[in-house]
Amino acid sequence: MRLRMSLSKQILIGLLLGVATGLFLGEMVSPLRTVAEIFIQLLQMTVLPYVTVSLISGLGSLTLRQARMMLTRVGGLLLLLWALTFVMVFLMPWAFPDWESASFFSTSLVETREPLDFVGLYIPSNPFHSLANNVVPAVVLFSVFLGLALIRVENKDLLIGWLGVAAKAINEVTHFIVRLTPIGLFAIGAHIAGTLRVEELERVQVYLILYGASALLLMLWILPGLVSALTPVPYKELLGLSRDALITAFMTGNLFVVLPILSQTGKDLIRRHIPDHPDAVALPDVIVPASFNFPHAGKILTLSFILFAGWFSDVSLSLPDKVRLFFTGTLSFFGSVNVAAPYLLDLFRIPIDTFQLFLATSVVNARFGSGIAAMHTLALAVLGASALSGALHFQRRKVVRFATITLALLLVVFGGFRFFFGRVLAGDYTKDKLLLGMGPLHKSVPEVIHRDGFRPLPDADRQSSLLDRIRARGVLRVGYFPAALPYAFFNSRGELVGFDIDMAQLLAKDLGTSLEFVALEPAGAMDALRAGECDIIMTGFALTPERAAEAAFCDSHMRENTAFVVFDHRRDDFLTWDSVHSIEHLRLAVPDLPYYVAKMREELPDAELIPVRSIEEFMKEGSDAADALVLSAERGSAWCLLYPNYSVVVPRPSAGSIPLAYPISDTDPVFINFLNAWLELKKGDGTIQSLYDHWILGKDAQSGGPRWCVIRDVLHWTD
Repeated sequence: MRLRMSLSKQILIGLLLGVATGLFLGEMVSPLRTVAEIFIQLLQMTVLPYVTVSLISGLGSLTLRQARMMLTRVGGLLLLLWALTFVMVFLMPWAFPDWESASFFSTSLVETREPLDFVGLYIPSNPFHSLANNVVPAVVLFSVFLGLALIRVENKDLLIGWLGVAAKAINEVTHFIVRLTPIGLFAIGAHIAGTLRVEELERVQVYLILYGASALLLMLWILPGLVSALTPVPYKELLGLSRDALITAFMTGNLFVVLPILSQTGKDLIRRHIPDHPDAVALPDVIVPASFNFPHAGKILTLSFILFAGWFSDVSLSLPDKVRLFFTGTLSFFGSVNVAAPYLLDLFRIPIDTFQLFLATSVVNARFGSGIAAMHTLALAVLGASALSGALHFQRRKVVRFATITLALLLVVFGGFRFFFGRVLAGDYTKDKLLLGMGPLHKSVPEVIHRDGFRPLPDADRQSSLLDRIRARGVLRVGYFPAALPYAFFNSRGELVGFDIDMAQLLAKDLGTSLEFVALEPAGAMDALRAGECDIIMTGFALTPERAAEAAFCDSHMRENTAFVVFDHRRDDFLTWDSVHSIEHLRLAVPDLPYYVAKMREELPDAELIPVRSIEEFMKEGSDAADALVLSAERGSAWCLLYPNYSVVVPRPSAGSIPLAYPISDTDPVFINFLNAWLELKKGDGTIQSLYDHWILGKDAQSGGPRWCVIRDVLHWTD
């Protein structure tokens, strides 16, 4: 007799083999991503037709009384599931350890984000366009309206019968695709295990651990336990029958693809345990697709990221803020989570650059969220069908048992992690070491670094062009400011590094010369340039009208955004220009440049402006010096890495940007043309962008190397 292995075991084996393959081969499994994408798209193929057909036929077969009951009873149960999930969100910050934080500049600080378009998302002006473009909420709304309209239509049985046949055909296709799940999950597991870098998640390990624990608690106890407490459906059976759907949703990170499976599982459970109400068996076909249009427990749990981001950025949310987060967040999550998250971060005055953390954690959390969503959908289907058929009962003993176990688990989980994080994670701040540990990306030519100024001998032939003189002497002399983060600064090893230091290396290489770096004081930089102490200044030099009148500049290669650097607890005061204007006796530290002073004088005529020569001295002095420092967001972000008790704020609307350019020591059109052509080439080949990503955005600030794998790092079979 041949024993047939269950699909669940095949899925588990496929997943484990995939993970093992990924760990063994590492990044060599990257081509399997295509197989994974094919599998996910096959699963998606039948979902929209299923949603449309099931909703129209399911709602159309109801009476008006049944439709009203579904709205009130199922809607009330949905609110109950949301409330239970938000309890988890509310408890999560209790386990956060003490933390001090800052981050590199993020373009999200200055980006203008589109508001949530609820009209376009939910109103199907063209249902065929919504179907073709996978606009699920609009498709669901169209199907709901059509199904509700059928309730009053006579002679509808023939159409509903045809739709029922179509639904069965779609289910057959779905079941065939589901049988491919072991292969699909093998590819997905291999790709994730082979390409995901553990170090990418180190910053947010606290949130990942707590989110994973909360997700498992919701998925494996709270939601199925609630169903067991209020209906005749046993806890173990519900988990057993839903296992395949939960694993598939978790591994694909997609609730959409398992909706037909969840609907069939719900019908099977109701058929077994509520046999006295045969009409209830068809209700999951309505509840499951309809519930997709509403935020599920996985999305509600995502609200915990807003609390995490506040903790990470040292922005506390009061109890009223948390209540507002529940209502506002729930409404926002009717749309895309990736659209709603930046909106909520702005709403609660949390640095928008934490959105990058949200995207990083979504690699893992999206899968937990999909697993929760699958259990949420099944629980709502069973609870809703039980409520509509009269099989939902409040039995005190079962409810008290469920509540007691739930409370105990919450205390153990969150109390345990609070103790664990307090003992194991010291919470030491390391971003300053990360910045000061960054090394040069380009070391193409020999260099000499002068830290205390430089008085070079004049060039022998002053009549020739500056370009010819540089090539004749074989040395390019570059002026720099010793503390011009992130453009030029000394790292912890005493190396001169930064965006413009790498640019200088590349320029000298293309000129065929060596390098001499000459330290300059910002106040005397233009005089030193005219005196011939350096040929060019490359140190994040802002191009202002006053400076343009003193020296020749090449074309701008970058722009900086005006911002305020403030203490963390003063961040709310500078979020908008209106709030800045409302500050009494405002004192602003401003770089000692006439352009900056004039700009702030124009924008804030009543403010006291305090010129500063050293950013480092200002940040060390503390709150007695000024209320805020006017600085670019790019520079301010780098300095805040060294002084994490400060934050960078770009007030709305943006105050604009300032160009950066390189001045030269001579009005030499030949050298200017050379520099402009050179900069254009470096923009075109991606060099400037790669340096910007590294030094300004902090990408790959920690060198990673290839992803760890057994075949290379253990067996040494390949390089």
